[in-house]
Amino acid sequence: MKSVKILLSVALAVVGVVAMAQDFSDDAKYGKYGATPEERKDNIYLLNFFNEAVGNQDFQTASGYLKQLLDKCPKASENIYAKGATVMKNKIARAKSVAEKKTYIDSLMLLYDLRIENFGDHATRGKAYILDRKAREYLTYKPNDRKGIRERVLELFREAIAAQPDPELVAIYFKQLTDYYKDDGEGSPEEIIAEYDRLSPVFDGATGQAAEYKDQFDKCFGLSGVASCENLEAMFKEKIAASNNDPDVLAQAVDLMTRAKCDSEFYLTTAEKYYEVKPSAETALFLAQAFQNKQEYDKAIKYLTEALAVETDNVEKEKLLVRIGVVQLATKNYAEARKAALEAQALNPE
Repeated sequence: MKSVKILLSVALAVVGVVAMAQDFSDDAKYGKYGATPEERKDNIYLLNFFNEAVGNQDFQTASGYLKQLLDKCPKASENIYAKGATVMKNKIARAKSVAEKKTYIDSLMLLYDLRIENFGDHATRGKAYILDRKAREYLTYKPNDRKGIRERVLELFREAIAAQPDPELVAIYFKQLTDYYKDDGEGSPEEIIAEYDRLSPVFDGATGQAAEYKDQFDKCFGLSGVASCENLEAMFKEKIAASNNDPDVLAQAVDLMTRAKCDSEFYLTTAEKYYEVKPSAETALFLAQAFQNKQEYDKAIKYLTEALAVETDNVEKEKLLVRIGVVQLATKNYAEARKAALEAQALNPE
Protein backbone atom coordinates (compact mmCIF):
# COMPACT_ATOMS: atom_id res chain seq x y z
CA MET A 1 0.00 0.00 0.00
CA LYS A 2 2.86 2.38 0.83
CA SER A 3 4.42 1.87 -2.60
CA VAL A 4 1.05 2.54 -4.24
CA LYS A 5 0.74 5.86 -2.39
CA ILE A 6 4.27 6.85 -3.45
CA LEU A 7 3.47 6.05 -7.09
CA LEU A 8 0.28 8.12 -6.87
CA SER A 9 2.19 11.05 -5.39
CA VAL A 10 4.78 10.86 -8.18
CA ALA A 11 2.00 10.72 -10.76
CA LEU A 12 0.36 13.81 -9.26
CA ALA A 13 3.66 15.63 -9.20
CA VAL A 14 3.92 14.97 -12.93
CA VAL A 15 0.36 16.26 -13.37
CA GLY A 16 1.35 19.34 -11.43
CA VAL A 17 4.31 20.04 -13.70
CA VAL A 18 2.08 19.64 -16.73
CA ALA A 19 -0.51 21.93 -15.15
CA MET A 20 2.09 24.64 -14.58
CA ALA A 21 2.94 24.51 -18.30
CA GLN A 22 -0.69 24.91 -19.35
CA ASP A 23 -2.21 28.15 -20.58
CA PHE A 24 -5.39 28.49 -18.50
CA SER A 25 -6.66 31.59 -20.29
CA ASP A 26 -8.87 29.51 -22.60
CA ASP A 27 -12.35 30.05 -21.11
CA ALA A 28 -14.00 27.38 -23.24
CA LYS A 29 -11.61 24.70 -21.99
CA TYR A 30 -10.85 25.76 -18.43
CA GLY A 31 -13.66 28.16 -17.48
CA LYS A 32 -15.36 25.59 -15.26
CA TYR A 33 -12.31 25.54 -12.95
CA GLY A 34 -12.39 29.25 -12.03
CA ALA A 35 -12.56 32.86 -13.16
CA THR A 36 -8.82 33.51 -13.56
CA PRO A 37 -5.86 31.41 -14.83
CA GLU A 38 -4.48 31.29 -11.26
CA GLU A 39 -7.78 30.04 -9.81
CA ARG A 40 -8.06 27.43 -12.53
CA LYS A 41 -4.58 26.08 -11.88
CA ASP A 42 -5.17 25.94 -8.12
CA ASN A 43 -8.51 24.17 -8.52
CA ILE A 44 -7.10 21.58 -10.92
CA TYR A 45 -4.47 20.82 -8.27
CA LEU A 46 -7.28 20.65 -5.68
CA LEU A 47 -9.29 18.20 -7.78
CA ASN A 48 -6.23 15.99 -8.24
CA PHE A 49 -5.56 16.01 -4.48
CA PHE A 50 -9.21 15.14 -3.83
CA ASN A 51 -9.12 12.20 -6.27
CA GLU A 52 -5.89 10.95 -4.68
CA ALA A 53 -7.35 11.14 -1.15
CA VAL A 54 -10.48 9.22 -2.19
CA GLY A 55 -8.36 6.65 -4.02
CA ASN A 56 -6.28 6.15 -0.86
CA GLN A 57 -9.48 5.98 1.24
CA ASP A 58 -8.29 8.97 3.23
CA PHE A 59 -11.84 10.23 3.58
CA GLN A 60 -11.12 12.75 6.33
CA THR A 61 -8.67 14.63 4.09
CA ALA A 62 -10.95 14.14 1.08
CA SER A 63 -13.87 15.79 2.90
CA GLY A 64 -11.78 18.96 3.34
CA TYR A 65 -10.97 19.05 -0.37
CA LEU A 66 -14.61 18.32 -1.18
CA LYS A 67 -15.81 21.43 0.66
CA GLN A 68 -13.28 23.60 -1.18
CA LEU A 69 -14.24 22.18 -4.57
CA LEU A 70 -17.94 22.76 -3.92
CA ASP A 71 -17.19 26.36 -2.90
CA LYS A 72 -14.70 27.20 -5.69
CA CYS A 73 -15.61 25.15 -8.79
CA PRO A 74 -18.88 23.21 -8.36
CA LYS A 75 -19.20 22.66 -12.12
CA ALA A 76 -15.65 21.36 -12.62
CA SER A 77 -16.45 17.63 -12.65
CA GLU A 78 -19.34 15.26 -12.09
CA ASN A 79 -16.88 13.08 -10.17
CA ILE A 80 -16.80 15.66 -7.37
CA TYR A 81 -20.35 14.54 -6.54
CA ALA A 82 -19.99 10.83 -7.29
CA LYS A 83 -16.84 10.52 -5.18
CA GLY A 84 -18.19 13.04 -2.69
CA ALA A 85 -21.11 10.67 -2.01
CA THR A 86 -18.58 7.92 -1.28
CA VAL A 87 -16.84 10.24 1.20
CA MET A 88 -20.10 11.11 2.97
CA LYS A 89 -21.23 7.48 3.19
CA ASN A 90 -17.93 6.58 4.83
CA LYS A 91 -18.35 9.39 7.35
CA ILE A 92 -21.92 8.25 8.06
CA ALA A 93 -20.65 4.73 8.72
CA ARG A 94 -17.96 6.05 11.09
CA ALA A 95 -20.09 8.62 12.93
CA LYS A 96 -19.64 8.47 16.72
CA SER A 97 -23.03 9.86 17.70
CA VAL A 98 -26.58 10.07 16.41
CA ALA A 99 -26.24 13.84 15.98
CA GLU A 100 -23.02 13.47 14.00
CA LYS A 101 -24.57 10.79 11.80
CA LYS A 102 -27.59 13.02 11.11
CA THR A 103 -25.27 15.85 10.07
CA TYR A 104 -23.48 13.65 7.56
CA ILE A 105 -26.76 12.26 6.18
CA ASP A 106 -28.02 15.82 5.69
CA SER A 107 -24.73 16.65 3.95
CA LEU A 108 -25.20 13.68 1.61
CA MET A 109 -28.72 14.88 0.76
CA LEU A 110 -27.37 18.38 0.11
CA LEU A 111 -24.69 16.92 -2.14
CA TYR A 112 -27.40 15.37 -4.31
CA ASP A 113 -29.20 18.74 -4.48
CA LEU A 114 -25.99 20.45 -5.62
CA ARG A 115 -25.40 17.72 -8.18
CA ILE A 116 -28.86 18.34 -9.65
CA GLU A 117 -28.11 22.06 -9.73
CA ASN A 118 -24.82 21.59 -11.60
CA PHE A 119 -25.25 18.33 -13.53
CA GLY A 120 -29.01 17.81 -13.64
CA ASP A 121 -28.96 18.02 -17.44
CA HIS A 122 -26.52 15.12 -17.87
CA ALA A 123 -27.65 12.84 -20.72
CA THR A 124 -27.70 9.59 -18.70
CA ARG A 125 -27.06 10.60 -15.08
CA GLY A 126 -29.18 13.69 -14.91
CA LYS A 127 -32.01 14.80 -12.63
CA ALA A 128 -33.98 11.54 -12.76
CA TYR A 129 -30.92 9.46 -11.90
CA ILE A 130 -29.86 11.79 -9.08
CA LEU A 131 -33.35 11.98 -7.55
CA ASP A 132 -33.52 8.20 -7.69
CA ARG A 133 -30.21 7.91 -5.81
CA LYS A 134 -31.21 10.54 -3.26
CA ALA A 135 -34.55 8.88 -2.48
CA ARG A 136 -32.97 5.44 -2.08
CA GLU A 137 -30.20 6.78 0.16
CA TYR A 138 -32.77 8.47 2.39
CA LEU A 139 -34.59 5.16 2.81
CA THR A 140 -31.28 3.43 3.54
CA TYR A 141 -30.10 5.86 6.19
CA LYS A 142 -33.43 6.98 7.67
CA PRO A 143 -35.75 3.96 7.41
CA ASN A 144 -37.60 4.90 10.61
CA ASP A 145 -38.14 8.54 9.73
CA ARG A 146 -41.73 7.93 8.71
CA LYS A 147 -42.63 11.62 8.64
CA GLY A 148 -39.59 12.49 6.52
CA ILE A 149 -40.28 9.64 4.11
CA ARG A 150 -43.89 10.71 3.77
CA GLU A 151 -43.14 14.41 3.29
CA ARG A 152 -39.85 14.26 1.39
CA VAL A 153 -38.94 10.89 -0.05
CA LEU A 154 -42.26 10.04 -1.67
CA GLU A 155 -42.11 13.37 -3.48
CA LEU A 156 -38.53 12.61 -4.58
CA PHE A 157 -39.70 9.29 -5.99
CA ARG A 158 -42.60 10.97 -7.79
CA GLU A 159 -40.24 13.50 -9.37
CA ALA A 160 -37.79 10.77 -10.40
CA ILE A 161 -40.59 8.65 -11.88
CA ALA A 162 -41.98 11.64 -13.76
CA ALA A 163 -38.53 12.28 -15.26
CA GLN A 164 -37.84 8.61 -16.05
CA PRO A 165 -40.50 5.93 -15.38
CA ASP A 166 -38.53 2.93 -14.16
CA PRO A 167 -40.28 -0.32 -13.07
CA GLU A 168 -37.98 -0.90 -10.08
CA LEU A 169 -38.37 2.67 -8.90
CA VAL A 170 -42.15 2.48 -9.21
CA ALA A 171 -42.23 -0.76 -7.19
CA ILE A 172 -40.11 0.76 -4.40
CA TYR A 173 -42.18 3.95 -4.32
CA PHE A 174 -45.51 2.12 -4.28
CA LYS A 175 -44.39 -0.16 -1.46
CA GLN A 176 -43.55 2.89 0.68
CA LEU A 177 -46.91 4.46 -0.16
CA THR A 178 -48.93 1.34 0.70
CA ASP A 179 -46.87 0.67 3.85
CA TYR A 180 -47.71 4.16 5.00
CA TYR A 181 -51.38 3.49 4.53
CA LYS A 182 -51.33 0.03 6.19
CA ASP A 183 -48.91 0.67 9.05
CA ASP A 184 -49.37 4.35 9.84
CA GLY A 185 -52.89 5.09 8.66
CA GLU A 186 -51.54 7.82 6.37
CA GLY A 187 -53.11 8.61 3.02
CA SER A 188 -56.43 7.34 1.75
CA PRO A 189 -57.85 4.50 -0.32
CA GLU A 190 -58.53 7.00 -3.09
CA GLU A 191 -54.85 8.02 -3.19
CA ILE A 192 -53.62 4.41 -3.35
CA ILE A 193 -56.09 3.50 -6.08
CA ALA A 194 -55.30 6.64 -8.08
CA GLU A 195 -51.55 5.99 -7.91
CA TYR A 196 -51.99 2.33 -8.81
CA ASP A 197 -54.08 3.30 -11.81
CA ARG A 198 -51.65 6.06 -12.86
CA LEU A 199 -48.52 3.92 -12.61
CA SER A 200 -49.81 0.60 -13.98
CA PRO A 201 -48.93 1.56 -17.61
CA VAL A 202 -45.23 1.62 -16.62
CA PHE A 203 -45.41 -2.18 -16.61
CA ASP A 204 -47.14 -2.60 -19.99
CA GLY A 205 -45.45 -5.47 -21.81
CA ALA A 206 -43.13 -6.11 -18.85
CA THR A 207 -40.84 -9.12 -19.17
CA GLY A 208 -37.93 -10.55 -17.16
CA GLN A 209 -36.92 -8.42 -14.18
CA ALA A 210 -39.56 -5.80 -15.00
CA ALA A 211 -42.25 -8.49 -14.74
CA GLU A 212 -41.00 -9.31 -11.22
CA TYR A 213 -41.31 -5.64 -10.26
CA LYS A 214 -44.83 -5.66 -11.71
CA ASP A 215 -45.68 -8.63 -9.49
CA GLN A 216 -44.34 -6.75 -6.43
CA PHE A 217 -46.36 -3.68 -7.47
CA ASP A 218 -49.58 -5.69 -7.81
CA LYS A 219 -48.99 -7.55 -4.55
CA CYS A 220 -48.51 -4.29 -2.66
CA PHE A 221 -51.83 -3.09 -4.02
CA GLY A 222 -53.56 -6.37 -3.26
CA LEU A 223 -52.30 -6.39 0.33
CA SER A 224 -52.86 -2.69 0.96
CA GLY A 225 -56.38 -3.14 2.26
CA VAL A 226 -57.89 -0.77 -0.29
CA ALA A 227 -58.30 -3.42 -2.99
CA SER A 228 -61.85 -4.37 -2.02
CA CYS A 229 -64.08 -5.99 -4.61
CA GLU A 230 -66.17 -2.83 -4.77
CA ASN A 231 -63.13 -0.58 -5.35
CA LEU A 232 -61.62 -2.96 -7.91
CA GLU A 233 -64.85 -3.25 -9.83
CA ALA A 234 -65.24 0.53 -9.97
CA MET A 235 -61.64 0.91 -11.15
CA PHE A 236 -61.61 -1.80 -13.80
CA LYS A 237 -65.03 -1.28 -15.40
CA GLU A 238 -63.90 1.83 -17.28
CA LYS A 239 -60.34 0.58 -17.70
CA ILE A 240 -61.40 -2.66 -19.42
CA ALA A 241 -63.87 -0.86 -21.67
CA ALA A 242 -61.30 1.77 -22.64
CA SER A 243 -58.66 -0.87 -23.42
CA ASN A 244 -61.03 -2.88 -25.64
CA ASN A 245 -60.48 -6.02 -23.55
CA ASP A 246 -56.70 -5.81 -23.65
CA PRO A 247 -55.32 -9.13 -22.29
CA ASP A 248 -52.88 -7.39 -19.93
CA VAL A 249 -55.63 -5.29 -18.38
CA LEU A 250 -57.93 -8.31 -18.06
CA ALA A 251 -55.12 -10.35 -16.49
CA GLN A 252 -54.45 -7.59 -13.97
CA ALA A 253 -58.14 -7.32 -13.08
CA VAL A 254 -58.57 -11.08 -12.67
CA ASP A 255 -55.43 -11.42 -10.58
CA LEU A 256 -56.37 -8.64 -8.16
CA MET A 257 -60.01 -9.64 -7.87
CA THR A 258 -59.00 -13.25 -7.27
CA ARG A 259 -56.74 -12.15 -4.40
CA ALA A 260 -59.63 -10.12 -3.00
CA LYS A 261 -61.83 -13.25 -3.18
CA CYS A 262 -64.42 -11.51 -5.35
CA ASP A 263 -67.36 -13.52 -6.68
CA SER A 264 -69.51 -10.89 -8.37
CA GLU A 265 -70.96 -11.20 -11.86
CA PHE A 266 -68.51 -8.56 -13.07
CA TYR A 267 -65.62 -10.62 -11.77
CA LEU A 268 -66.76 -13.81 -13.49
CA THR A 269 -67.57 -11.97 -16.72
CA THR A 270 -64.10 -10.44 -16.67
CA ALA A 271 -62.47 -13.82 -16.07
CA GLU A 272 -64.43 -15.31 -18.97
CA LYS A 273 -63.32 -12.46 -21.24
CA TYR A 274 -59.74 -13.11 -20.22
CA TYR A 275 -60.15 -16.82 -20.95
CA GLU A 276 -61.53 -16.00 -24.41
CA VAL A 277 -58.49 -13.92 -25.41
CA LYS A 278 -55.92 -16.03 -23.54
CA PRO A 279 -57.21 -19.53 -22.77
CA SER A 280 -55.25 -21.66 -20.33
CA ALA A 281 -55.84 -24.70 -18.13
CA GLU A 282 -55.20 -22.59 -15.03
CA THR A 283 -57.90 -20.04 -15.88
CA ALA A 284 -60.30 -22.78 -16.94
CA LEU A 285 -59.86 -24.49 -13.57
CA PHE A 286 -60.44 -21.27 -11.73
CA LEU A 287 -63.64 -20.56 -13.69
CA ALA A 288 -64.84 -24.11 -13.18
CA GLN A 289 -64.45 -23.78 -9.41
CA ALA A 290 -66.16 -20.39 -9.38
CA PHE A 291 -69.18 -21.67 -11.30
CA GLN A 292 -69.27 -24.87 -9.26
CA ASN A 293 -69.48 -22.74 -6.11
CA LYS A 294 -72.40 -20.86 -7.67
CA GLN A 295 -74.01 -24.20 -8.60
CA GLU A 296 -73.86 -23.29 -12.29
CA TYR A 297 -72.79 -26.81 -13.15
CA ASP A 298 -73.09 -26.59 -16.94
CA LYS A 299 -70.48 -23.85 -17.06
CA ALA A 300 -68.31 -25.67 -14.53
CA ILE A 301 -68.34 -28.80 -16.74
CA LYS A 302 -67.57 -26.68 -19.82
CA TYR A 303 -64.40 -25.22 -18.32
CA LEU A 304 -63.28 -28.50 -16.71
CA THR A 305 -63.64 -30.24 -20.07
CA GLU A 306 -61.67 -27.52 -21.86
CA ALA A 307 -58.93 -27.72 -19.24
CA LEU A 308 -58.82 -31.50 -19.67
CA ALA A 309 -58.45 -31.12 -23.45
CA VAL A 310 -55.18 -29.16 -23.12
CA GLU A 311 -53.72 -30.88 -20.04
CA THR A 312 -50.80 -33.23 -20.80
CA ASP A 313 -49.80 -34.37 -17.31
CA ASN A 314 -51.58 -37.62 -16.33
CA VAL A 315 -51.67 -36.76 -12.63
CA GLU A 316 -53.41 -33.46 -13.39
CA LYS A 317 -55.73 -35.13 -15.90
CA GLU A 318 -56.74 -37.64 -13.23
CA LYS A 319 -57.63 -34.79 -10.84
CA LEU A 320 -59.69 -33.08 -13.55
CA LEU A 321 -61.58 -36.27 -14.34
CA VAL A 322 -62.41 -36.77 -10.64
CA ARG A 323 -63.72 -33.21 -10.43
CA ILE A 324 -65.79 -33.72 -13.59
CA GLY A 325 -67.24 -36.90 -12.05
CA VAL A 326 -68.13 -35.06 -8.82
CA VAL A 327 -69.90 -32.25 -10.70
CA GLN A 328 -71.76 -34.73 -12.91
CA LEU A 329 -72.94 -36.54 -9.77
CA ALA A 330 -74.22 -33.22 -8.40
CA THR A 331 -76.34 -32.83 -11.54
CA LYS A 332 -77.45 -36.51 -11.30
CA ASN A 333 -75.84 -37.21 -14.67
CA TYR A 334 -74.69 -40.66 -13.56
CA ALA A 335 -73.64 -41.95 -16.98
CA GLU A 336 -71.19 -39.09 -17.48
CA ALA A 337 -69.99 -39.41 -13.88
CA ARG A 338 -69.28 -43.13 -14.46
CA LYS A 339 -67.49 -42.36 -17.73
CA ALA A 340 -65.21 -39.82 -16.00
CA ALA A 341 -64.51 -42.28 -13.16
CA LEU A 342 -63.50 -45.03 -15.57
CA GLU A 343 -61.17 -42.68 -17.46
CA ALA A 344 -59.56 -41.64 -14.19
CA GLN A 345 -59.18 -45.30 -13.19
CA ALA A 346 -57.52 -46.07 -16.54
CA LEU A 347 -54.91 -43.39 -15.76
CA ASN A 348 -54.43 -44.64 -12.19
CA PRO A 349 -55.69 -48.13 -11.28
CA GLU A 350 -55.05 -47.43 -7.58
